[in-house]
Amino acid sequence: LLVRTMEIVQGLVDVPLSIDSSVTAAIEAALKVAKGRPLVNSVTGEEEKLEAILPLCAKYDVPVVAISNDETGISMDPDVRFAVAKKIVERAMDYGIKPHDIVVDPLVMPIGALGDAGRQVFQLLYRLRNELKVNTTCGLSNISFGLPHRHGINAGFIPMVIGAGMTSAIMNPCRPQEMEAVRAANVLNGTDPNCGNWIMTYRDHKPAEAGAAPSITPPGASSGRRGGRAARAGAGAAS
Repeated sequence: LLVRTMEIVQGLVDVPLSIDSSVTAAIEAALKVAKGRPLVNSVTGEEEKLEAILPLCAKYDVPVVAISNDETGISMDPDVRFAVAKKIVERAMDYGIKPHDIVVDPLVMPIGALGDAGRQVFQLLYRLRNELKVNTTCGLSNISFGLPHRHGINAGFIPMVIGAGMTSAIMNPCRPQEMEAVRAANVLNGTDPNCGNWIMTYRDHKPAEAGAAPSITPPGASSGRRGGRAARAGAGAAS
């Protein structure tokens, strides 16, 4: 079924596919018919997985997602998750798989349950990019799980993880707010040369018409623009 699905999808798109299965035989069957260099999703730090998946990735010369957990599960300690990622990278290199073909998922935790989750992943990403030289990914919306207005959190998270070194993410590309954050981060991070993609995407963008946005002017105040000392004095009087 996996192979047949791949054949159908490959007939419709011209980008590499991700092969996602827990069955090693199914992964190899898919690799035999795959076009280009598909992404194998995934390998963990468990010995059984390392011995099953890494030889396949080396045999077919394909990249692999490496998830930072092992037999002990997912650690809440970011140093432990880094150690698991390092173990996978070192074992992969034993098979001749280069770091840039390893896409580490550092496992983003929900910030609503773990208040330090943001800082943890920023520190992990920096270490993964600078110490291990790997590519990275994550389930982006995990960060906002359980919170209201999740897309606002996600849109704020995107430029921060890109700045910390994230090179890809599993996310919904149909969300304008989040995609705008991706494009803006690429401009500011220098990965959108000459702002080319930003310009092509937004060259016809028009600011909202006057009065289209909700007013935040206090009742009874002038709607005209005020600035400088007069505005500060008015604010002081209002308080």
